[in-house]
Amino acid sequence: MSPLAAVAPDPTPDAPPESPARRFRRVRAHSARLAAPLSAEDAMVQSMPDASPAKWHLAHTTWFFERFILAARPGYRPFDADWDYLFNSYYQSVGPMHARPRRGMLSRPTLAQVQDYRAEIEARLLQRLDAGDLDDEALQRLELGLNHEQQHQELLLTDIKHALWCNPLWPAYRADLATVKGAASSLRWLAREECIATVGVPAWPAASAFAYDNESPAHRALVPAHALASRPVSNAEFREFVDDGGYREPGPWLSDGWAQLQTGGWQRPLYWQEDLEHAFTLGGVRPLDPHAPVAHLSYYEADAYARWAGARLPTETEWELAAAPLPVAGHFADDGRFEPQSAADTGGGAPLQLFGDVWEWTSSAYTAYPGYRPWQGSLGEYNGKFMCSQWVLRGGSCATPRGHVRASYRNFFPPDARWQFAGLRLARDA
Repeated sequence: MSPLAAVAPDPTPDAPPESPARRFRRVRAHSARLAAPLSAEDAMVQSMPDASPAKWHLAHTTWFFERFILAARPGYRPFDADWDYLFNSYYQSVGPMHARPRRGMLSRPTLAQVQDYRAEIEARLLQRLDAGDLDDEALQRLELGLNHEQQHQELLLTDIKHALWCNPLWPAYRADLATVKGAASSLRWLAREECIATVGVPAWPAASAFAYDNESPAHRALVPAHALASRPVSNAEFREFVDDGGYREPGPWLSDGWAQLQTGGWQRPLYWQEDLEHAFTLGGVRPLDPHAPVAHLSYYEADAYARWAGARLPTETEWELAAAPLPVAGHFADDGRFEPQSAADTGGGAPLQLFGDVWEWTSSAYTAYPGYRPWQGSLGEYNGKFMCSQWVLRGGSCATPRGHVRASYRNFFPPDARWQFAGLRLARDA
């Protein structure tokens, strides 16, 4: 394994709690490792409005700590006042921001200047941490900022993958990434009787365990009898859909999905080559592992496949009910491979690969839980205002940092998004 792939592991459950300063250093160092293979030119590229340059990710995550922790103290002198405009993302209550589709135009500040910015803000924040100079609210914002940075670590990988794929040379992010292939596990159906389940979690920070505001409150939900597939859909299984004319026949497609297919010229999953045997990866073009979970599907593609297969996508409640009793274990970014992998069949009754490998589309629209309350102040813009025209994904991916997700974690994207490591698991009514 390349030294760049080495990541300080999360503390074991039996280890003493990690100090805020140590956790801050560890998370920030991981961002630097992910960016290390990129040239200044790589770090500036923005291949589409939905993606951001790596340089912007590095700066924005730093801005978050400066703006919401350091600048909360009266009299604070910013590193550069103009950067408050450049690196704000969508916090309207904080002030105006540079247009998202034009982030790739920011040749200045340079990558070196952004790295200096990161170092300076880290030094300022660590000085206050070491002095015990952060109150409870500031420490809560620190924890939020670290989870926010982990989200952007995943986006840095998925965004640079799309940017490099747009280059006719199809260059690798890292040519030394290991390829691991395994045998296919059989697909089984795991049935569950109708029940009333508690989903979601108590609101943080009232509850000690961190969770985003969209994961709360905990509430009861009626879950009809159903069955979930024991693993995600594989590349080989999805290829059967492609070979059967899945991208040529409108039958299994939602109307908006069929229109998007025609507009975008979709003929196969994003990054698959025309031969349906190879795919572009962060390690360059490589043979497609038929046994690994299919990835880079839009909601429309996942839904169409499920209909074609005589099944459906699970609801997010069904998914969480299956995941809640299980350990959060799987193939994550820390493994340093950045491609989904097949999993050995344990032969037990528990579903495989609910965590890691690929985010799993659900049939649930992204909306508020009963009794939802966004965080107070500007941080209330973090999740709630996006609860429109998006769909929920669960479980994390091979680009997600280990320790970042949990059974209640709700990711969300618009239904045409394809550049994330998103796949699907089938469900059906009992």
